[in-house]
Amino acid sequence: MARNNPVIPNEEDLRGDEIASSPPEQSAPDSRFADLEPDQEQPFLRAQKRVPIRRGALPKKTAGRIKVAFYAVVVGALCGTIGGFIYHYGAGSWRFRLDSSDNIEISGNQNVTHRQVMEVMGADIGRNVFFIPLEQRQKQLEEISWVETAAVARLLPNRMKVEIRERTPVAFVQFGSRISLIDRYGVIMEMPNGAGKKYSFPVLLNMKDDEPLSTRAARMKLYLQLISDLDSGGNHYSRDLSEVDVTDPDDVKVTVADPDGEVLVHLGGSNFADRFKIFKTHLSEWRSQFQKLDSVDLRYDNQVIVNPDSPAAVPAQPKAMPVSATPVPKWAAKKPAAQVKHKWVPKHKKAPKVTHVQRSNSNE
Repeated sequence: MARNNPVIPNEEDLRGDEIASSPPEQSAPDSRFADLEPDQEQPFLRAQKRVPIRRGALPKKTAGRIKVAFYAVVVGALCGTIGGFIYHYGAGSWRFRLDSSDNIEISGNQNVTHRQVMEVMGADIGRNVFFIPLEQRQKQLEEISWVETAAVARLLPNRMKVEIRERTPVAFVQFGSRISLIDRYGVIMEMPNGAGKKYSFPVLLNMKDDEPLSTRAARMKLYLQLISDLDSGGNHYSRDLSEVDVTDPDDVKVTVADPDGEVLVHLGGSNFADRFKIFKTHLSEWRSQFQKLDSVDLRYDNQVIVNPDSPAAVPAQPKAMPVSATPVPKWAAKKPAAQVKHKWVPKHKKAPKVTHVQRSNSNE
């Protein structure tokens, strides 16, 4: 058998390995670089040369904003195109044309005639419903005296709807020989044509159709207060009134429709119910004392003046009476009148007591 002999390294090789494995001898520092060495060791090592980084032309945030703006422009353009197409279709299509008056639906009108409404809406027949000015038509409808409020709406594709709320009359008003109706705000309405609803109201006197609406509104407020007071407590005294004059707020005058003759009653400016109760309570008594009862003035406390507006007032049984200490108003003393002094009892727990009757002459 062959015998493997180990390889014995040469002495030179061993010496070279020792030289390689031995630490290198520290060479003496070069004096040329002595000044470049730092005095103290730096904690961080800083790179001698920066590594260049490749970046885009725009910052990332700016690029994102541009992208969002681009999408917004695209979406806006798309919506504008669709909207323009819809507009041109709606404006030009025959489907949205108001063909006839049958396509106009009117509701809420009783005293407002169909003809009055069509005088306003008739100009839109044959017109595209999208081009009908709704606010303008509403204002024109509210100019009709009987219309309090109006609403105009489109019913696609080709119909219109008109809703009317009419005014509620509260009295008749007389202008010369013409009789009209008036509402709580002082707006005057003409009498409805045909067999409509029948109204039963007093007639307001001395009103003018050319006076400001604010003036009539203030008078109507006083009139409504009068009616409310007379009807309070379930009395319904307003049914006895045939005429009312509220032109003087301090002297409200009412004409009472009595079977024995109409009587003009002065109620002053307040306490209408209490004063009218005095009139109702003593009406028969005054008729028995006077041949004719034309008017009664209840404006003054503790006294009642009978027939202050009559040219003559003669008691049923004339009789000499002492002169009363109660003064007679100047406007009443100019006309013959009978003055009856009563004890004022607002709630009428007992009948007022007549103290005396005095006749005043026109020469006084």
